[in-house]
Amino acid sequence: MLLSEQAYKKIDREVAKFPSDQKQSAVMAALAIAQDEKGWLAPEVMEDIAQYLQMPPIAVQEVATFYAMYNLAPAGRHKIAICTNLPCALSGGEKAAQHLKQKLGIGYRETTADGKFTLMEGECMGACGDAPVLLVNNKRMCSWMSDQKIDALLAELGEGSAQ
Repeated sequence: MLLSEQAYKKIDREVAKFPSDQKQSAVMAALAIAQDEKGWLAPEVMEDIAQYLQMPPIAVQEVATFYAMYNLAPAGRHKIAICTNLPCALSGGEKAAQHLKQKLGIGYRETTADGKFTLMEGECMGACGDAPVLLVNNKRMCSWMSDQKIDALLAELGEGSAQ
């Protein structure tokens, strides 16, 4: 077993939400739990989840590769995804992306040398009226991200504050 006992208990709580013959229905939650613990989903972690949920490893990999929220390679401690869909792009998203790239010194799908930040393009986050929109670590949505708000967010995250 590659995850902690606590992680498996969390997965068990997710499995309990489904009929006993449908353990595989908890695969998305199990992947998220594993990623929260490990930081990314190494092939051996996905295989472990497959064994634990009694499903083919390829089925777990199919889920992990389909959704952008899963990290299939090591990522920074803080993954920042900026919405680049047209409504956000036209409402300041491109400008915010350029500011982020300049401040972090990286492009999309890159990680800062100190391992703190990974920058990603994001798909629609369902908050077009709040553009530009960022999503931090798949959990925290930040709206109306001006250069000043981006700078404050980076300072907060760089100091190790809450996600």
